[in-house]
Amino acid sequence: MTDPRGPGRPRSEAARQAILTAAMLDLEEHGYAALTMQGIAARAGVGKQTVYRWWSSKADVVLEALIDRAESIVTVPDEGTLDGDLSAFLDATFREHGLRRVLTGLMAQALLDPEFAKAFRDRFLFSRRAALRQILDRAAARGEIPADVDRELLIDVVYGVLWYRLMLDHAPLGEPVGRELTGLLLRALSAPPPSAAPSSAPPSSAPAPERQGSRSSAGPAS
Repeated sequence: MTDPRGPGRPRSEAARQAILTAAMLDLEEHGYAALTMQGIAARAGVGKQTVYRWWSSKADVVLEALIDRAESIVTVPDEGTLDGDLSAFLDATFREHGLRRVLTGLMAQALLDPEFAKAFRDRFLFSRRAALRQILDRAAARGEIPADVDRELLIDVVYGVLWYRLMLDHAPLGEPVGRELTGLLLRALSAPPPSAAPSSAPPSSAPAPERQGSRSSAGPAS
């Protein structure tokens, strides 16, 4: 894989947008497996050599298209509260469930191509994690969550739900899931840690104090 922003002839922004749009439309209609560089070029109205000049594979084209879309649609909100920020961010994130073909196709490619896997992780997956981390960092600065809470684990929970449902398709995705996950995280963050929960006293073989008092005041049985 080559860096699409590396040396070479400067790209026409109009041609770039046409190519990225064509790739996404083909993906939504036919799926990742049927996507070809030639098909992207034909739909974009450019020569195949133009596409290859800027991207080395269809995975590279799709990755750039996905990054552009995510940055324009799933922004980092600033509503002033953790509840507001999480709701807006997760609603937008899970609203993009229509990209299942795109995301699962890129994940499959990442499993086959270690070089692409690094680009997919660094340019897309880590950037989405950084966006959510920014929301959690602001919440910690406002005192809404403990400063020592494991924010990376919270991020894993959010994206773990997203990717598990994307890959297995065993349960729905969409805005309702984002709202349910927001509520789940807020409840978890407001609950005391397990070590702070009161523990139940172990059973004792000694008689209860009130019963002892009762017997002593009554005296021995006749």
